[in-house]
Amino acid sequence: MKPDKLRVLVAEDSPTARRLLVEILRADPSFEVVGEAKDGVEALELTRRLRPDLVTMDIQMPNMDGLEATRRIMTEVPTPVVVVSTLVERDIQTSMAALRSGALAVLQKLVGPHAPDFEDEARRLRDTVKAMAEVKVIRHWPTRDEAPVAKPPLVPARRNKPLLLTIAASTGGPAALHRILSELPAHFPLPILVVQHIALGFAKGLATWLDSVCPLEVKVAEDGEALRPGVVYIAPDDRHLGVRADRRVEVSNASPVGGFRPSGTWLFRSATRVFGACTAAAVLTGMGQDGLEGLREVREAGGWVMAQDEATSIVYGMPGVAVAAGVADEVLPLSDFSRRFRELAGMESERA
Repeated sequence: MKPDKLRVLVAEDSPTARRLLVEILRADPSFEVVGEAKDGVEALELTRRLRPDLVTMDIQMPNMDGLEATRRIMTEVPTPVVVVSTLVERDIQTSMAALRSGALAVLQKLVGPHAPDFEDEARRLRDTVKAMAEVKVIRHWPTRDEAPVAKPPLVPARRNKPLLLTIAASTGGPAALHRILSELPAHFPLPILVVQHIALGFAKGLATWLDSVCPLEVKVAEDGEALRPGVVYIAPDDRHLGVRADRRVEVSNASPVGGFRPSGTWLFRSATRVFGACTAAAVLTGMGQDGLEGLREVREAGGWVMAQDEATSIVYGMPGVAVAAGVADEVLPLSDFSRRFRELAGMESERA
């Protein structure tokens, strides 16, 4: 029988911030804070002993920081981890690395009840913790090689060669993007547009982190800038990302689509409107069904649609609904995407 309460461990070195986070969680009777850790060493030990449903993880802590604690938890006692971070550059970059190591989401630290949007932010934090506690996490070994998979056939000749690559992701997306983009060469011949659902304030940090670890240039998209091959454009905070009629980048504050801004559906629709059958679209791990209607339009226009498979998805929501709706041309493990992108771009004979 499923327990009545979600058991949460709070790891935070600041007594004030820790107390605030505990109070926010306890304001909802569905949560039980089963432990409090003031550093990463305690976080790991209490996770082993208490087996909580989820850990909220600060980044900068003494003795063992949040990144190393996340790595150790995911290796030794896999448990959903939500990073609660400040918006300073050092913490953002470490938060991105924690996502790669298995953390499910990153949230901004709340400043306190005096902030005008405190109640909304507190509710968002609780909703995120509830959602992430349901994710079935897997063990992350320090070094792990995936088993080789059979290569799918090359793109049929009847397909148009794509001129643009578009990607949408949510939970688990930063790590998936890191895996894919780090395996593409700097001379990749297509521009890449990415919608990643992430907490407000972290889009720039995500772009900076990916730019530092990938051969491609990765940047936050700017309205009206030229689409350049080998450049990855990340949707800015709270803005849609798309393509203008003159084939330049579009950044828009139009209304959310299906509750999302940026929206995968907005991106896919916008790209299809301009590039038609020369659009390639990929939907990666994530909750919900953002992107589905846009992928349907890509498929109807003759473009190419790819979805991540269930086995390698942290959450098989967004790709799962695309597969169930029959709009995906291919369902691929994460390890196959970079090679597939090279094939679609006409780089079949090249090695990254």
